[in-house]
Amino acid sequence: MLVNLHSYILLILWTEMAQLGGHEEKEKTTALKDLLSRIDLDELMKKDEPPLDFPRTLEDFEYAFNEKGQLRHIKTGDPFVFNYREDLHRWNQKRYEALGEIITQYVYELLEKECNMTKEILPVDALLEEPKSFIFLSKEALNNPDKLLVLIQGSGVVRAGQWARRLIINEDLDSGTQIPFIRRAVEEGYGVIVLNPNENFIEVEKPKKQTQPSPDSSDEPAEKRERKDEKETKKRRDFYEKYRNPQKEKETEQIPIRENSSPDEHAIYVWDNFIAKSAARNIFFVAHSYGGQSFVELMIQREVEVKNRVCAVALTDSVHNVWHQEAGKSILEWMQEHCCNWVSSAEPLDTPVETMLPDCPRVSAGTERHELTSWKSFHSIFKFFSAALEAQSSDAKPTTTVTTRSSNRIKHEEI
Repeated sequence: MLVNLHSYILLILWTEMAQLGGHEEKEKTTALKDLLSRIDLDELMKKDEPPLDFPRTLEDFEYAFNEKGQLRHIKTGDPFVFNYREDLHRWNQKRYEALGEIITQYVYELLEKECNMTKEILPVDALLEEPKSFIFLSKEALNNPDKLLVLIQGSGVVRAGQWARRLIINEDLDSGTQIPFIRRAVEEGYGVIVLNPNENFIEVEKPKKQTQPSPDSSDEPAEKRERKDEKETKKRRDFYEKYRNPQKEKETEQIPIRENSSPDEHAIYVWDNFIAKSAARNIFFVAHSYGGQSFVELMIQREVEVKNRVCAVALTDSVHNVWHQEAGKSILEWMQEHCCNWVSSAEPLDTPVETMLPDCPRVSAGTERHELTSWKSFHSIFKFFSAALEAQSSDAKPTTTVTTRSSNRIKHEEI
């Protein structure tokens, strides 16, 4: 009914304006004023979308995670339903986003309560009133003398501890969060740092502009009354636009977080203030999607330090571009020996994948879904790390990936 109503109104407008194509501008304005006056906007507004007022907890949403980490409706046991209200895509999207914000806080709680991680505020010397972000550190992460694992997610709405919000909501916590990586890393003796590269600013509502009402006078000159009529017409037109999109978002402005105003800047800041100061002899990275670009940028900016400290890097469907980012030959050679990119592919897991870029070997993640590449390559990544550590201690190349690396390197040299 709502769609038909919208279509009907727009059809009237289009028809009327088409008929006015050959008339003067003033006649168009008069016709539009007449058309708008015949539409009962107050009545139409009643038929519009519900308020954008959504629950603030999972319980109020009537959802919970079951023993398998799947989000299910408390009463029906059904998975999350996006199209909760038919023909109200915008409202459904806003509802989904509201749930996503709750999921973010839920994952933060899991990191602290179940993974025993602590928040570290950024910037480290933040003033009380300035915008802040944070990262998560496992117990004794900076004091672990052996191994340190750094996790970097991709861009977008995902925050610390998440690979993909969509997976958390529609699949399960294991595939969508970094928690399995954290738990296994801790079991294998790693310290862990979870970055938060997309928390770059805070949003504050802009103050409303104060407008002074003009005095009403019946003795106004004709020219002034005409200008007033034009303003009234514009007001009604704006009101009609508000009907078409009735609940406009509040106007906000973004205040950047000092030295963390972009994912790349955040990665460099965390390196300088945490990772580089850690006691670990061997540092490992898992970087998904845009996180791979942030790692390459970190290498460019801190090349010597990274080469001296980082043992191996697992990229998952990384979107880095060594040409665009102007990575030098020495960086490309290092990446060939120390990085591997598990990319989305229909090939079985760990199958070498052809590439024209001379950066690092690429193998299949065993899935064609971009957001699933981290989870699908989970076991292979830790085998890759173990092999890299063994190779380093024995001054030889990792046995599990030597074939992939050698074959890719030969192909690059032939090209």
